[in-house]
Amino acid sequence: MTPDPDPPAEPVPVPPAEEPTAGQSPPATRATDDGPAEGHRSHRPWSARRLPATLVAALVLVASGAALVDVIAVRAGRPAAAWRRQLADALATRPVDDVWMLTGAAVAAVAGLWLLVLALTPGLRNWLPLRSPLPGLRAVLDRDGAAGLMRDAGLRVPGVGDARVRMGRHRVTARAYVRFRDPGRVKDDLTAVLDDERDRLALAHPPRIAVRVRRSTH
Repeated sequence: MTPDPDPPAEPVPVPPAEEPTAGQSPPATRATDDGPAEGHRSHRPWSARRLPATLVAALVLVASGAALVDVIAVRAGRPAAAWRRQLADALATRPVDDVWMLTGAAVAAVAGLWLLVLALTPGLRNWLPLRSPLPGLRAVLDRDGAAGLMRDAGLRVPGVGDARVRMGRHRVTARAYVRFRDPGRVKDDLTAVLDDERDRLALAHPPRIAVRVRRSTH
């Protein structure tokens, strides 16, 4: 007797790829040969504000310490300090529209507004945030370093003898001096090169490119 042949193997069904539903973000993509991944936008890190905090703390400490010492001296039976008597008399006798009263109020308002601006803004304006590969991971680039990279890229354009790049948060201004070639073509090539270099920097907020060319006289 010959053994029965094995039954043919049944094909294993392959589940279809799941598509993201409404409200669900698609899976993260990785960089391929066609170009880098988009990444996540990051923000500038917040400045520690050590100098303003030190100045305010020192001012409050000196004022409160002087007032506390004088109050303790008065409680001990000694007369109040001359500066405190003069300050109390001035506040009690001077009208509200007095020049010194208005000046003091203006100084206090400006100081308070300055402290509010420092508290509500991150500072560190010399740093440019970059796109990060992971959420919560921050990366920044020095503005002068970014300007140097843009300038080096601009100097590689044929016809550009010298270039100056000013890197801002929302705009990049490039000034180029053309030694040969048509300035119009040099401007087009320089704009394209700077656009590519800006994209390579992977800035979280890519600035606009403004190019100005001039014929070199040297």
